[in-house]
Amino acid sequence: MDITTGKAAVFLDRDGTLNEEVDYLHDPDELVLIKGAAAAVSRLNALGIPVVVVTNQSGIGRGFYGFGDFDAVMARMAELLALEGARVDAVFVSPHHEKGQGDFAHPDHPERKPNPGMLTRAAEEYGLDLKSSWMIGDKDIDLEAGRRAGCRVALVRTGYGESVDGSLADVVAADLSAAVERILESWP
Repeated sequence: MDITTGKAAVFLDRDGTLNEEVDYLHDPDELVLIKGAAAAVSRLNALGIPVVVVTNQSGIGRGFYGFGDFDAVMARMAELLALEGARVDAVFVSPHHEKGQGDFAHPDHPERKPNPGMLTRAAEEYGLDLKSSWMIGDKDIDLEAGRRAGCRVALVRTGYGESVDGSLADVVAADLSAAVERILESWP
């Protein structure tokens, strides 16, 4: 990612926010982008706003699938996004889980959401301004990770978002497209 130091970004959860929720998604053929998600990412790209995916992937840590499977899903996502002129600038993944195996066995790893480690690492690596950035997700853990990192947060009602009360969110929207629309009204 080639960005200006101190720039605000939009952090996105993956499953249930960008793509339809599939338990332990590891097969690229099962990846389906949520309607309007690619257009929303493309809009952010056109404005020069960095788009960073931060995703918990306990399936890796539990041994259900490997990083190769994750990479294949992300490659398919990149293909689908590109069809609409969109791209993700960076991806951060946490395979850690309390039931993880080996190095991934961790009850409260700093990079596993709701902890902010993936966001703070992205900010350090790319010089992002967390206080001006947004985190968008479909679960309370996404919102809490964003809050802990100092970001504003948006809840989407896709994925698991229908069952989240939204009290942690600055913005509650039907989907990623609507969330981006609302965020851009007052960017940054």
